[in-house]
Amino acid sequence: MSSYLQLPPGWRRISTEGPGRFVTSELLRRPDGTLVRWGSRSHRRGHAAAIAPARSVVSGGEPVWWRPHHRDWWMSILFCAGALCFAVAALASQWANPGAWIDATFFVGSIMFTFAAYLQYLETVNVEHGLTSDAHRQRWRPASWEPRRVDWLAAIIQLIGTLFFNLSTFAALRHGLSTHQINRRVWAPDVFGSVCFLLSSELAYAEVCHRWICLRSRSLPWRIVALDLLGSIAFGVAAIASLVEPSSGLPVSARIANSGTALGGVCFFLAALALMPEAAAEEQSAHDDDAHRAHVSS
Repeated sequence: MSSYLQLPPGWRRISTEGPGRFVTSELLRRPDGTLVRWGSRSHRRGHAAAIAPARSVVSGGEPVWWRPHHRDWWMSILFCAGALCFAVAALASQWANPGAWIDATFFVGSIMFTFAAYLQYLETVNVEHGLTSDAHRQRWRPASWEPRRVDWLAAIIQLIGTLFFNLSTFAALRHGLSTHQINRRVWAPDVFGSVCFLLSSELAYAEVCHRWICLRSRSLPWRIVALDLLGSIAFGVAAIASLVEPSSGLPVSARIANSGTALGGVCFFLAALALMPEAAAEEQSAHDDDAHRAHVSS
């Protein structure tokens, strides 16, 4: 296993950990002999401010729920908005008369997901490869190719999944489609998008666990990725149940499809909302670590 993390002079790797061939955690020894634990998710989330404007530096009095100058805050807001759109539209599909506004709500939600997923991808692409804040920072990049990183794979697969949802929800806006056209233009992209979400969620889950599966109910990052995984499973069930049968022209089970989509939307909403306190805690931790290193070096 190889890690993207570049160590400062005098630092040594003691051990690495991660699912399969991916490195998500490392035990490091500082030049003074003390041991520290590095984690890929906390490193990425804690150093998000490094690619934001200077005013984004964490301060003790900064509110957790209102940080509009942080990229991760907008990512959370957009994921919340997209998830809410899917949940509301799914519930409306079950209990209200069908209408164009329902399909439009699904489409708007998918667009929100795409913007949020790209912000998450940007965060992953532009994470600092150095360990300390005074390391040489790489130039800002809109994209990269790093398939050996589990977080990069999770981010790019999720982004692709949102594009499939864009296609399926946009096609659903068109009325008068035959059963074959609905299954090909709406159902197929919906299934592909759900599969992408499921793969992405499992990779993100494995990054937190440092293995493919674990139980850490007291950990906020674990609860976030567990909710995302549950939401992805619910979306997958909904996609299967929404297949239109040629004999009747109706979905296999509209009730299951709507319930699964609503449940998935609620799970994604709660997970996205929890990203705010997680980001604030990680950035504060990174800020405290930098202050501690500065104090030690002085």
